[in-house]
Amino acid sequence: MHVILYGASGQIGRPVLDELRSRGHQVTAVVRNPDKLPENIERVRDDLSSADRIAATITGADAVVSAYAPPRDDTDQLPRATERLITAVRRTGVPRLIVVGGCGSLEFSPGVTVLDSGHWPQELVPIAESHVKALDALRASDINWTYFSPPMEIEPGVRTGVFRLGGDSLIKDVQGNSRVSTQDYAVALVDELERPAHERSRFTIGY
Repeated sequence: MHVILYGASGQIGRPVLDELRSRGHQVTAVVRNPDKLPENIERVRDDLSSADRIAATITGADAVVSAYAPPRDDTDQLPRATERLITAVRRTGVPRLIVVGGCGSLEFSPGVTVLDSGHWPQELVPIAESHVKALDALRASDINWTYFSPPMEIEPGVRTGVFRLGGDSLIKDVQGNSRVSTQDYAVALVDELERPAHERSRFTIGY
């Protein structure tokens, strides 16, 4: 597939880029600073600030993946960028949009979200709330979207290919930890791209 990947140089975007390329997909990496990526990768400079520019970039692609991360001091750039992605995908007819999401809106326990559970760090509340707005925008849209929520802890680690998937509830291991490596997150995302199982819905991952 020809995949347009926004945020390709980030903590999650780079493992997704590597996983896509390892499976033979053609990837156009869209980043604010193309110098962060090797020269042998097809690169485009963009910051998701213009729906027209997004549309020009994604026209003809088989799928768009957004691993866009907003500035820490203005996290609501995320839902605004998501709205522009939705507009561009609708306009161009790209068949699929997969968004790297947040875990704040996942159910921590029956009837209680991660964000409201008391276990979410206070300094990360703004980005979690912005992710909720982005998910709401996708749910209200008429495009073919997928929102992929990580667990509470996602860090660089080992690509094991062994993990569990779920829907709207946080996945925890037997010790009560909710975690996954960025590499295994990337495996699951590309699996979803190749074998769609969560179109127009949200899913999550964990060990």
